Amino acid sequence: MEEWLSQLRTRKEIMENVTFWHTQPARPSRTTSLPEEVHPKLKLALEAKGIRELYTHQAAAFHSVTAGRHVVTVTPTASGKTLCYNLPVLQTLLHDDSARALYLFPTKALAQDQVAELQELADLMEADIKTHTYDGDTPPTVRQVIRNAGHIVVTNPDMLHSAILPHHTKWVKLFENLRYIIIDELHAYRGVFGSHVANVIRRLKRICQFYGSNPQFLCASATIRNPKQHAERLIGESVDLNDDNGAPAGEKHLIFYNPPVVNQQLGIRRSSVLESQKLAGLLLRDGIQTIVFARSRVRVEILLTYLQDLVKQELGTKSIRGYRGGYLPKLRREIERGLRSGEIRGVVSTNALELGIDIGQLQACVLNGYPGSIASTWQQSGRAGRRHGSSVTFLVASSNPLDQYLIQNPDYFLGTAPEEARIHPDNLLILLDHVKCAAYELPFEEGDKFGEEKLSDLLEFLAEEKVLHRVGSRWYWMEQGFPAHNISLRSAAQENFIIIDVTAGHKVIGEVDRFGAPTLIHEEAIYLHEGVQYQVEKLDYPEKKAYVREVNVDYFTDANLATELKVLHIDQEAQEGPLLRQYGEVTVTAKPTIFKKIRLRTHENIGSGPIHLPEEELQTSGYWFSFSEEETAKRSANDMQMALLGLANVLVHLAPLHLMCDPMDIRVVPQVKAIHNKRPTIYFYDRYPGGIGLSQRLYELHGELLKEAGRLIRGCGCLSGCPACVGPIEEVGLLGKDLALSLLDGMRVSS
Repeated sequence: MEEWLSQLRTRKEIMENVTFWHTQPARPSRTTSLPEEVHPKLKLALEAKGIRELYTHQAAAFHSVTAGRHVVTVTPTASGKTLCYNLPVLQTLLHDDSARALYLFPTKALAQDQVAELQELADLMEADIKTHTYDGDTPPTVRQVIRNAGHIVVTNPDMLHSAILPHHTKWVKLFENLRYIIIDELHAYRGVFGSHVANVIRRLKRICQFYGSNPQFLCASATIRNPKQHAERLIGESVDLNDDNGAPAGEKHLIFYNPPVVNQQLGIRRSSVLESQKLAGLLLRDGIQTIVFARSRVRVEILLTYLQDLVKQELGTKSIRGYRGGYLPKLRREIERGLRSGEIRGVVSTNALELGIDIGQLQACVLNGYPGSIASTWQQSGRAGRRHGSSVTFLVASSNPLDQYLIQNPDYFLGTAPEEARIHPDNLLILLDHVKCAAYELPFEEGDKFGEEKLSDLLEFLAEEKVLHRVGSRWYWMEQGFPAHNISLRSAAQENFIIIDVTAGHKVIGEVDRFGAPTLIHEEAIYLHEGVQYQVEKLDYPEKKAYVREVNVDYFTDANLATELKVLHIDQEAQEGPLLRQYGEVTVTAKPTIFKKIRLRTHENIGSGPIHLPEEELQTSGYWFSFSEEETAKRSANDMQMALLGLANVLVHLAPLHLMCDPMDIRVVPQVKAIHNKRPTIYFYDRYPGGIGLSQRLYELHGELLKEAGRLIRGCGCLSGCPACVGPIEEVGLLGKDLALSLLDGMRVSS
């Protein structure tokens, strides 16, 4: 790697696009001897694996747990966090055969990894410790065994929510003896998913209390800004923070790479996809095992197609694989094994490989576009150089304003702490769902709390709706079915669409969530899977099935969504000069309209067609600001439209930076004549039912956000507007940049 990097420094065609080269020096380990109280069998098993000492953070976790405290361990990727919870759990099980532990992981792949590691330690100790995965793939015959005899049950929040808690009477042995609840990848539980999981944990604690157990929570997380606060919010208990990382790390190089400008006047840069392909190709041809991360499923498949073409002579197409949600579990396990064995030389992935699945020793990482958060960038970068040795990460900027802002301000990226994880467990829609589930599991009593919330009003409401039945001071579930079955933790949508390949017979090849379906698998869409192109022949919307056939064409498809927004209720407002800003409840209707055919490699538009699908509706919270009639009268309707569009293009990228959230979590919609007040308005809304507090935070950050927008537009080197500021000229016109700036000046926003 050192040799490759020194050669890279001499390559002018690469180095002229490097805006910053950051080197993180290697870090030695800091260790301490194994605690005296560790069981002799466990000591021998650890020594057999070459572990004779603990890193400082592993020892600190062991002491906190031994003292009976809840703990959250926060250290970078590949620093041995697993031992922080496995050690105290195995220690307890060796002393007390009746004790039980429940492990929660956000994905099945992580759970499989964990069971293999635990089983290896149990075998080395020659101890009869039964570790089982309990998920959707577990056969019914095995389920019975796990319920009665599993010392360690490894599952995911979805399974806990829908299959374990509602049937707690079958799990008496687990709940009566539950000593530890392990929550790994804590940072994954944010937004709507985290808000649901916090409520699942409230239900879990309620059931433990009923059976007389009081388990300790052992949490582990990648680096986030607020680990202690987030863990406490999620589990509703105070925790010890353990962040003194003692693990070693090899030297890391982080290279900021900005594709060259190909049209100075229009500010157009060479495609980040093509530049990522070039860099990954250089690494792979020189024998360096590489992971490429892309923001979307479509980008993953396009990059995979390009890279397989590039190296098929030297390495063969099977040496480069794709990895993303929607691939079936068997295929994903096969790819993970190939990466560990070194048989697969390169992988192109969405953030599905960001979490701590063991994929062996990769040396290089190429990020196609900023991943959307500082925490994700470090997580993805951490997948390379996991076991000492030097590693390199290229951050390849796309043309969007957020990427351009970061690539030109590396100090902002390197000097800012990773994001906060935000959850809103008391969102009324989410809370109501889980109060129903909890009432099904155990009746509520007068004065019962669920988290911090007093429940009397909610329980009365559910009684009026004939969901609960009140008898004296108790509320009982009275409906037929059990509610958890209809509540998805991952999204507002209940079911995924399945994709059936009809090229030769009928074979299920993947799945897409309900909100992604209208734009990804409408009829005539090109669906890419493992680098193979399929055309959607029929989308059976009511049955949630897409029928696809293998094709060989030189284009992919991209769909447009028409969004309509209505204000339902205004909760807060403030008048500031010519601007009225407001926050409240909104309803959003999205309907796919047309799709474009885009040629591979040149990315030119070669045709389009209509999409005939029903609209989707979302009720959520939003923040918006409207312009006064005087300010509106200064411009024609067309100029106002271009100004709003240009400003919205900048704000949609800056908002996630200020919120420290994923760019997909917040949406921006400009309207020249808003339905509720007939004025030009820019809306922001949370992309989740009921909202999770993002637009409310933006309402407070309003002034700062507009100042930053002014700075970014003025600081851009283009003449009339470009993808790195207000948007391309074909979208915002020749005066787009000037119009957006005059709008900001009219709001009296100084830079």
